[in-house]
Amino acid sequence: MTRTELSEAPASSSTEDSGSAPGQRVLSHGLKQRHLSMIALGGVIGAGLFVGSGAGIAAAGPSIVLAYAASGLLVMLVMRMLGEMSAANPASGSFSVHAERALGPWAGFTAGWIYWVLLCVAIATEATAAADIMTGWLPGTDSWMWVALFMAVFCLTNLVAVRNFGETEFWFAALKIFAITAFLLLGACAVIGVLPGTDAPGMANLTGNGGFLPAGTDGLVIGLLASVFAYGGLETVTIAAAEAENPVQGVAKAVRTAMWRIAVFYVGSMLVIVTLIPWDDKSVVSGPYTAVLDHIGIPGAPQVMNTVVLIALLSAMNANIYGASRMAFSLIARGQGPRLLGRVSRSGVPRPAVVASSVFGFIAVLLNFWWPDTVFHWLLNMVGAATLVVWGFISVSQLVSRRRLERDAPEKLVVRMWAFPLLTWVAILGIVAVLGLMLRDGETRTQLAFTACLTVVLIAVGLFRQKSLPRGGAGTDEARTAAAPSQHKD
Repeated sequence: MTRTELSEAPASSSTEDSGSAPGQRVLSHGLKQRHLSMIALGGVIGAGLFVGSGAGIAAAGPSIVLAYAASGLLVMLVMRMLGEMSAANPASGSFSVHAERALGPWAGFTAGWIYWVLLCVAIATEATAAADIMTGWLPGTDSWMWVALFMAVFCLTNLVAVRNFGETEFWFAALKIFAITAFLLLGACAVIGVLPGTDAPGMANLTGNGGFLPAGTDGLVIGLLASVFAYGGLETVTIAAAEAENPVQGVAKAVRTAMWRIAVFYVGSMLVIVTLIPWDDKSVVSGPYTAVLDHIGIPGAPQVMNTVVLIALLSAMNANIYGASRMAFSLIARGQGPRLLGRVSRSGVPRPAVVASSVFGFIAVLLNFWWPDTVFHWLLNMVGAATLVVWGFISVSQLVSRRRLERDAPEKLVVRMWAFPLLTWVAILGIVAVLGLMLRDGETRTQLAFTACLTVVLIAVGLFRQKSLPRGGAGTDEARTAAAPSQHKD
């Protein structure tokens, strides 16, 4: 394919676009509405919620509820902005395409590739964490073997057809939703004292053991940082929407339900945990959900939660391989990467991009073989703040693009950001504040330093590429328009 052909490839809403050259292959629209709805629901339930919340509770105490509510509000604002832009112009590159349109090719290049790196590292991290669960169940096995198996399975799943991804993620998400819903129902019954064998704790655990803010504002800040990173991955639904049968309606519905999903799944479960169990109980740090199930007398609670966490990790791996490959394909289609990776199979899958997005996960096999005890922590520190950088690009892009849409195409504003531009600025200030808070802690400062260096390098490369682009070449308005799929099925 030539660069021109690649830039036009994603413009279709079917495997063979009527407006493209004969025989030219493009991304398929194999995701059904039920797939997209379940991806949106399941995307909010990640391993970070089940595992990472323990450290946040240990630091913030009962005030972790406020931390998750505050960071959840920030995420809702970001998702609303992203939903506005994605409903107006669905694209497999999502916020990267929006940043390019609003700010220039350098912004699309930076936002897209930093997100790609983030997802590739996340794939390896999730494979490593899933392997740790398997070695706990089967002590005679090695971690690297499980990482290799999981990577091979999900790489192959994503290579076949997009409906395979959609169907796999549908059932993964269904299991996660069932698990968290059952947890919330059992927990709520225990809180009000109607569950057999339990007594209503009242406010004892919320106000005792040092009070609602046992570690003061410093503890609340640590809890806030822990909660922010638990929300990562919600952006995948806007990437997947570009390959849905009805992308505009799909992304609009997904974004509109974000508020209650975050409130119920995240804030609700934190409230259940700190109400039922003292925040300084040692069992909370290692696994708050397991601790609650043990407390209310669920037999085999540790293994039940290990199974749920494993499902959450494998689901995240599946979704991240998909998201990374589509982001890479969109960048390449706009002339922002090696054209070799832009080829599309007859089934409408960008197979070279899928393989490239899985490479770091396979490298993690070697890392697990060489440094099995340290690789997980090292991977987590690599791109800890990258999500915040992406959110920053989304916010600034929406600030610019909203005014253009109101002027040029107001009919495309199917989803509107609340109280624009006030809440957009609130989100931007919130992102800056969280980045500032990361400087206070040594571990998060390391994450911020690595991400800052990566961002600066990508901006510099993006600006250099932008200056070297020929007039009318990739990165112009025409190429960017072609990179976004049409909103109807031909």
